[in-house]
Amino acid sequence: MKQNLIAGKWVAGSDVTENRNPANPDELIDIYARATQADVEAAIAAANEAFDRWSQTSPQVRADLLDAIGTRILARKDEIGRLLVREEGKTLPEAIGETVRAGQLFKFFAGEALRFSGDLVASIRPDVDVDVTREAVGVVGLITPWNFPIAIPAWKIAPALAYGNTVVFKPADLTPGCAHVLTEILHDCGCPPGVFNMVMGSGSLIGPLLASSPDVDAISFTGSEPVGAGLAETCGRNRKKLQLEMGGKNPMIVLDDANLDIAVDACLNGAFFSTGQRCTASSRLIVQAGIHDRFVDSLTKRMTSLRIGDPLEDSTQMGPVASLKQLQGNLGYVDLARQEGAEVIGGEALDRTGYFQAPALFVNATNDMRSTQDEIFGPCASVLKVACLDEAISVANDTVFGLSSGICTTSLKAARTFKRRSQAGMVMVNLPTAGVDYHVPFGGRKRSSFGPREQGRYAVEFYSSVKTAYTLAV
Repeated sequence: MKQNLIAGKWVAGSDVTENRNPANPDELIDIYARATQADVEAAIAAANEAFDRWSQTSPQVRADLLDAIGTRILARKDEIGRLLVREEGKTLPEAIGETVRAGQLFKFFAGEALRFSGDLVASIRPDVDVDVTREAVGVVGLITPWNFPIAIPAWKIAPALAYGNTVVFKPADLTPGCAHVLTEILHDCGCPPGVFNMVMGSGSLIGPLLASSPDVDAISFTGSEPVGAGLAETCGRNRKKLQLEMGGKNPMIVLDDANLDIAVDACLNGAFFSTGQRCTASSRLIVQAGIHDRFVDSLTKRMTSLRIGDPLEDSTQMGPVASLKQLQGNLGYVDLARQEGAEVIGGEALDRTGYFQAPALFVNATNDMRSTQDEIFGPCASVLKVACLDEAISVANDTVFGLSSGICTTSLKAARTFKRRSQAGMVMVNLPTAGVDYHVPFGGRKRSSFGPREQGRYAVEFYSSVKTAYTLAV
């Protein structure tokens, strides 16, 4: 049984989670401990005890640790990638790519630990010096989702430690395997006891405990919008710093002048790769009338020819949905789209072992349909026909979410207009809405995100606090 890590020691919980392969649910990957309330409280106490020492540690020590962790992850990328495939269902190239991204993130923030800088500002008063510095926030609770079980933990843990914070990490209950391997790597690389703690198990138990504890100074959460809203209420009452990354219903506009091959490639990737289980997935394809029919025909041919199967096989292009519950939810939205009047192409459950679903297009959809507005988080995309760029932008922005958006066009003017008017935190031109670099900020607007951006140098805004100091020379 894989155990929790608290104060540098492996600790069993009172119950366990069975981690199973969504491509073959009879395959038991391993058994993972579920933390109790006492375990969570012990992890918070350990992080508090370790904070003063860790926050005052030389940045070189923190940089060396993060660099060593990144090196170890990259050395084990094939092994970890195969585990990721087995517990989440991504294809092997996607899983290895995600693991490499995790290693790159740790190495990037190893450098950032040495660039934890401030400012010297001239005072308006004589003989007074003003210096502005950044300090660690304190104990940070990190809550991560199942769809990127090693990359998202990495992009939270690495900056938290780089800037001198201590961590209580709660991974997704559905995919504890990669999180546990990552925890083992941190432990084996010499992360001091209490600096990093991991508690696995129920989000409904652990999340509220972290959010309500007076000894946790900040919460970073990636997951569903309803859970994020609940955390916001709790953290608000407790005056706790909060960072939320939640849902998306991301638009991809295809204009009449678009290169059809580029547009279809971008939409195929954005909507269906990773089985559509990305918060940045292209789930609303907004297509200008002149290219609409050719686009739908071409995308349908590409979509229906995707090779769906065992994600460990080299020929597979799309793996299973991550769980039976998720598959059932996806199929419910396929039925709903049909009831709402869309023409549904594909979307059926496949008659084989595992949680496999054919990708789906909802053609002739309208933007007021629930199947167009709700985040499905599966391989389903609505196609909406529009007359012009202005209408396309209006439809694209008509959503409660604002994470990622895209446009396919050969017009620099149209691309420029869209980049300026899109109500999203990230904008892509002739690229899939999903797929971002690790050294630049990640995040959105509206109900998609709350608080400072993640990743890149912008991560310092959440994981540090600003201090202004005045000194009179005497």
